[in-house]
Amino acid sequence: MRRAALVLLAGCAFLLAGCGGGEIVSPVPKTVVGSLPKPTVVKGNAAAGKAVFVGQGCGSCHTFKPAATTGKIGPDLDKVAADAQKANQGPLPDYVKTSITDPNAYVVPGYPKGVMPSTYGSSLSPTQLADLVAFLTQKS
Repeated sequence: MRRAALVLLAGCAFLLAGCGGGEIVSPVPKTVVGSLPKPTVVKGNAAAGKAVFVGQGCGSCHTFKPAATTGKIGPDLDKVAADAQKANQGPLPDYVKTSITDPNAYVVPGYPKGVMPSTYGSSLSPTQLADLVAFLTQKS
């Protein structure tokens, strides 16, 4: 009995010894040898993006001259570059993609949150999303 208690006590001491020290352990190395893989980026086609824009009914809420739309519910997409710059959320294509997939991440001042459906990010294929971003970010 005494021996079992001693073995149990030694086991607990062994486990506790590994728990102390207060050192933070990082699961990743501080340096990387070699190169990291680049993320796969789907390059969009602006012409195909126009079809996505029209097909999804974006023009019913947004003004955008390249699509000949005059919606007034959402922000004027002819000003998307200026809105992206004010948002200070990275490059224009990233801002536009986030605005589609997570529309409440940043809302242009003067427009309420929760109006644009957040389902576009999941209902569009990666190619459709890339095409739509290409269309909305093209130089007009």
